[in-house]
Amino acid sequence: MGVFAPSNITTPNLENLNSGDIAWMLTASGLVLLMTPGLSFFYAGMVRYKNVISTMLQSFVALGVISLLWVFIGFSIAFGDSIGGDGTGLFGNPLTFFMFSGVGLGPNDAFAATIPFMLFALFQLKFAIITPALITGAFAERIRFSAFILFICLFSLFIYAPLAHMTWHPNGLFKNWGVLDFAGGTVVHISAGLAALAGALYLGKRRNLEGESKPHNIPFVILGTGMLWFGWFGFNGGSALAANGLATSAFLTTNTASAAAMLSWIFFDGIRGRKPSAIGACIGAVVGLVAITPGAGFVTVGQSIFIGSVSSIISNVAIHFRTKSSVDDTLDVFACHGVGGIMGMLLTGVFAKDVGLIYGTSTTFFYHILALVMASIFAFFGSYFLYYITDKILHIRVAGHQEEEGLDMSQHSEQASDFGGIRLTLSEQKSDVIMGKAS
Repeated sequence: MGVFAPSNITTPNLENLNSGDIAWMLTASGLVLLMTPGLSFFYAGMVRYKNVISTMLQSFVALGVISLLWVFIGFSIAFGDSIGGDGTGLFGNPLTFFMFSGVGLGPNDAFAATIPFMLFALFQLKFAIITPALITGAFAERIRFSAFILFICLFSLFIYAPLAHMTWHPNGLFKNWGVLDFAGGTVVHISAGLAALAGALYLGKRRNLEGESKPHNIPFVILGTGMLWFGWFGFNGGSALAANGLATSAFLTTNTASAAAMLSWIFFDGIRGRKPSAIGACIGAVVGLVAITPGAGFVTVGQSIFIGSVSSIISNVAIHFRTKSSVDDTLDVFACHGVGGIMGMLLTGVFAKDVGLIYGTSTTFFYHILALVMASIFAFFGSYFLYYITDKILHIRVAGHQEEEGLDMSQHSEQASDFGGIRLTLSEQKSDVIMGKAS
């Protein structure tokens, strides 16, 4: 008996498919998907206890929202037929792959010749999911959940997808300039970082922060960092789109950049008279992962150590200056992802094999600077406008009393655990002991 197949699915041309590449890309897609739950732990550990669930859910819900949006129209805007002419494309035709029409089990040579086109689309979906989730750290503890859902839909369609098209589509503007973004330094981290900065400015500072803004659960941060580091091997290694030497090289540079960045953060804190902290080690590791992302497949292992170390120190300094300013980027998304992505993009233009600045050519570096300026302006002002639109439709910020109560209860009627009951029991036990001594 034959295997049942729906009648509307035609038999694809499987001649060029490579089982090893397919196996690796399925694995890589799963690894990248794991990063979003990892991000939820990473962020949740650094907010106040009353906002743990809301912070985690803002990352987690992107798995559902963006997955459907990607199938409906997002993938088509990112990778559909280029609108804007050959080599100058700014976004794709929303109808090219509407509802995944034409996204089948056969390969598409324009994007990945040895894996099903459907698998390529699914791998790219995981990037589209985590990008808006990254932004949430900037406005944590003060955004309405319904407004957040609307904003990430708008961001994904009007900021993320066009940047993905410009950077990764064969007819995209940045792609044809020779801009190198191996795994999303521009598309993911710079766009998220600038959108985060715009969000922090638009929503304004949190209320009543004095003395109560310390991380509530540092083990959550360590757990989240471990999940991110692990998943990042799929993020960067999978961007080779094949099980080959390029994937191996990207895997290695990813690990060494993160290791160097983590240690650089700790040592730099030590030079400034600070004790080595778990939070610092975790943030440093993540900055290294961010910074190596655009160049993971284009630089040597030694260069990756330099990229991770320098980016870590600059992000550390950026956080220091942010704390002295009036900008309330709750979890320093811009200082980590924005600055890390910017450093990675610039240093990729310096070190990229054969075309980088150190090889005697300035063309790639020049176009990296031009693309960086354009992408930053587009992401910042475009996102600021989307916050404004969202605010006019749903009112983006919670009321003062809801923020004081905490978003877990005011937005979701839930709390992380019944610590109140535990505290009451301990108080009663202490009271009984005191009364026993008195008698």
